[in-house]
Amino acid sequence: SRQDKNSRVTMAAAANDSTADEKAPGTIGVGRYEEMEQDGASSTAKSRLSGLLWHGGSAYDAWFSCASNQVAQVLLTLPYSFSQLGMLSGILFQLFYGLMGSWTAYLISILYVEYRTRKEREKADFRNHVIQWFEVLDGLLGRHWRNVGLAFNCTFLLFGSVIQLIACASNIYYINDRLDKRTWTYIFGACCATTVFIPSFHNYRIWSFLGLVMTTYTAWYLAVASLLHGQVDGVKHSGPTKMVLYFTGATNILYTFGGHAVTVEVMHAMWRPQKFKAIYLMATAYVLTLTLPSAASVYWAFGDELLTHSNALSLLPRTPFRDAAVVLMLVHQFITFGFACTPLYFVWEKLIGLHDCRSLCKRAAARLPVVVPIWFLAIVFPFFGPINSAVGSLLVSFTVYIIPALAHMITYRSAHARESAVEQPPRFVGRWTGTYVINAFVVVWVLVVGFGFGGWASITNFVRQIDTFGLFTKCYQCPTPPIPDASWPFPGGLHNLTLLPPAPAPSPAHFFRHHRHHSRGL
Repeated sequence: SRQDKNSRVTMAAAANDSTADEKAPGTIGVGRYEEMEQDGASSTAKSRLSGLLWHGGSAYDAWFSCASNQVAQVLLTLPYSFSQLGMLSGILFQLFYGLMGSWTAYLISILYVEYRTRKEREKADFRNHVIQWFEVLDGLLGRHWRNVGLAFNCTFLLFGSVIQLIACASNIYYINDRLDKRTWTYIFGACCATTVFIPSFHNYRIWSFLGLVMTTYTAWYLAVASLLHGQVDGVKHSGPTKMVLYFTGATNILYTFGGHAVTVEVMHAMWRPQKFKAIYLMATAYVLTLTLPSAASVYWAFGDELLTHSNALSLLPRTPFRDAAVVLMLVHQFITFGFACTPLYFVWEKLIGLHDCRSLCKRAAARLPVVVPIWFLAIVFPFFGPINSAVGSLLVSFTVYIIPALAHMITYRSAHARESAVEQPPRFVGRWTGTYVINAFVVVWVLVVGFGFGGWASITNFVRQIDTFGLFTKCYQCPTPPIPDASWPFPGGLHNLTLLPPAPAPSPAHFFRHHRHHSRGL
C-alpha cells in the first residue's frame, strides 16, 4: 500500500541520515539536534520578540557569551596586576595566557564533540538534559576523571560567583559610601539570587550582548579617563619589586583568561556546537582590545598607587562617567554571577532529581540553596583582587588548563582513537605530534608557574590580607575616616586657651549667714 511504501521510505531516509552522521567527521547529528532546539523554542516562545531576546543558539550568541563572561570584573583588577608585574610583563602575560586559554578552550570543544558523537550513535537523547564537563570526562575517561573534574569545576565556579558578589559591593561603595561593603554584599546577594529563574545558557542572548556593551564602555572609560587625568605627582613605576607580587599578578591574568569553565554548557546551548572551535579565540582577541589599553593607561597614570588600590575605579575622580561605569559593571556582574552559577544549578538539579522538571518555579525554588554558601563566603573573604589570584592559581590552573590538556592526551593516546577521532587536529599545529607537544607544555608550565609559584605567591598575599584586615572585615580597603581636629572645641588650639583664676573659697561667716537666711525663708 501507499502507506507502507511511505513508511519504508521514511525508515530508509532515517537510516541513511544515521549512517551519514556516523561516517562524516566533525558532525554530531546536527539535524536532529537543531530540530530539537527549534521545537523547544517554538513551544515556549510566545512571540517573535521573545524569541529574538530570549532564545539564542547561534555562533554569534556563543561569541557574545564567551567575550562577556571572560572579561567581567577582572577588568578592574588588571591595572593592579600591572603594578605588580610591570608594564612589559603585564602585556606579555596577557598575550601569552590569552593564547593558552584559547587553546584549552579548543581542546574542551573537541572533547565535547567527541563525547556527544559517541552518545548520539548510542541513540542517547539530550532533549531535557544539559551536558556538562564532568559528564564528558566520565564518558571518555571514566568515573575517577569525572570525580576530579566535578570537584575542581564546582569549586572554581563557586568562588567565581563569590568574586562577582565581592566586586558588586566594592564597586557600589564608590558611588554610595553611606553603607559599608559588607552591607552591600548582603543586598547584592539577594539581588543575584534572582538568577535562579534563568533556565539555561540558551536564554542569555540579550544579557550576553548587554554585558559586552557594558564592559566595552567601562574599559574605554578607564583608558580615556586615565589619559585625560594624566600622571599623578611623583608617580613611580617600580614593578616588579618582589617575587610574591610578581607571581600574584601573573596568576590574576591566568584567572582572567581562564573563564572557559562554562564552555561545555555554552556549546550545548548552540544549534551547531561544532562551530565553536574558533569562537573562543575570536572572543579573546576582542577582549584583548579592552584589557590592554585600559590596564596600561591606568598603570601609566597612577603607577605604584595601584598596589594598595586593587579596584582601578577607586583612583579616578568621581564624575557622571565614572558613576555610569560603576552602574554598568554592577549590572554586568549580575549577569556574570548567573554565568558562573548556572552550571552549579545544573549539578544541584541532577543531584536532587529535578533537572528534567519542566516547571520553572520548582526548579528556581530548588536552586536557591546553591546561593547561600556563595553569599556566606563573600562575607568571609571580601578581599577584592587577592582572591582572584588565589582562585586562579589553585583552581583555574587545574580546571581549565591542566585537566583539559591531560584529558585530550589520554583520550587520543592510542592509534585507533586518533584514526577514528571526530575532529582531526589542524595542520598548522603539526597534527597529532604538535598537539601532544603543546598539551605537554601547557601542563608543565601551568603546573610549575601557575600552580607552583603562583600558588605560593597568591596564598602568601591572601594570608597577609587576612592578617591585616581579618575575616568578615566590614569594609575592605575603605578610605580611613578623617581624624577630628585636635583643637576642637577650642579654635586655634589649646595653647590659645586663656584660663581664668579659680574663685576664692567662701568664708565660714558667709556660710552661716546664708544658712540662717535660708532657714527664715522656710
